[in-house]
Amino acid sequence: MASMKDIKLRIKSVQSTMQITKAMELVASSKLRRAKERVEHSRPYFNTLYRTLYDIAASNTEFMSPYVERRDIKKTCYIVIAGDRGLAGGYNSNIFKAVAADAEGKDFCVLPLGKKAVEWFERRGVSLLSTAFATVADVSVSDCFEASRMVCELFLKGEIDEIRLCYTQFVSMLTQTAAVLPVLPFDAPRPEHGHAARNLILYEPNSEEVFNAIIPEYLAGVLYGAMCESVASELGARRTAMDSATKNAGEMIDHLNLYYNRARQAAITQEITEIVAGAGAGD
Repeated sequence: MASMKDIKLRIKSVQSTMQITKAMELVASSKLRRAKERVEHSRPYFNTLYRTLYDIAASNTEFMSPYVERRDIKKTCYIVIAGDRGLAGGYNSNIFKAVAADAEGKDFCVLPLGKKAVEWFERRGVSLLSTAFATVADVSVSDCFEASRMVCELFLKGEIDEIRLCYTQFVSMLTQTAAVLPVLPFDAPRPEHGHAARNLILYEPNSEEVFNAIIPEYLAGVLYGAMCESVASELGARRTAMDSATKNAGEMIDHLNLYYNRARQAAITQEITEIVAGAGAGD
């Protein structure tokens, strides 16, 4: 059994760790409320853009756009949103596993958002489009538009044939799900020839140009919404992980206190035995 001094040092160390995990849990909880509000506020913008694109593509039989054209998938671009730090349970590892499973056997490149994403893909020698968005905490709405224009230009040039967004959906405080969302080419049902078009909106100069102009805005909106979801998911995962770590530290301290009391009792018993033995020898 370890000495009482060793046990006391271990208890002190675990108590210090528990203070840190408790503080991180409280910080994550305080930030999570604002992150959830951002998620709720970003969803209407995305839904409005999607409905507009859907209506244009689904209501015009003669509609043509490079963003809806189906072609052979030779190269895929993954936009991967991960965290800047660890200590968030399986948040980062889950999204990387989802990307690895989806990209198996494909020729692909990655646009990473978050330090962990940059580090993970660099270690594996994956081609990165840019590391300008390496710190996801600093990514703004304008950065989302910049990233959107970058990948859309590559898509129009034919350098990439498919764009997929990898992020973590915020389901609840306790549940976050890694998801891979196909973004481009845009998927919308096309009306069959012979059916009457139901296009009741007049677009200037025409529906194709409006559609092509909205696509980068749509992708930027999707990217920003996914980033908000991912940030909220990271905070939720970190809060849960730190709460679990705090509880585990408390249990460990209870066990160490039990060991300390046993060691103390053993020391007291040994001292009494030695005193009694010494007194008996003196007689």
